[in-house]
Amino acid sequence: MIKIELSHVYRNYIACLNRQDWRELGQFVDDEVIHNGRRLGLSGYRQMLERDFEDIPDLYFSIRMLISDPPYVASRLGFDCTPKGTFLDLHVAGKKVSFTENVFYEFRIEKICEVWSVVDKATIEAQLKKW
Repeated sequence: MIKIELSHVYRNYIACLNRQDWRELGQFVDDEVIHNGRRLGLSGYRQMLERDFEDIPDLYFSIRMLISDPPYVASRLGFDCTPKGTFLDLHVAGKKVSFTENVFYEFRIEKICEVWSVVDKATIEAQLKKW
């Protein structure tokens, strides 16, 4: 798979998340997907995302940086959102926060088979100290 094609697939995946089009998620995510070392499978991955949107109603994935080196994609995602209660063990409770997530994906046959994700929790903590 060439870089442009994989970048296009990834951008379509992010659009799918932002639409919360869970029926289409299987077009982008492998049935046996692994997230941060845990095998969630497609249904577990979907449940994780649905929970994220339930806990953060205004969640929107914004691609800030995208690097494609097939079969891998590296992305820096930006978020400006308002978690309802506790987020990453932090009592956010309806405060608007901005943060980034660095994510690496491995693709197999144009589907995400493994995800490594790190959220910049320190940035959220610093914002909460200001309030």
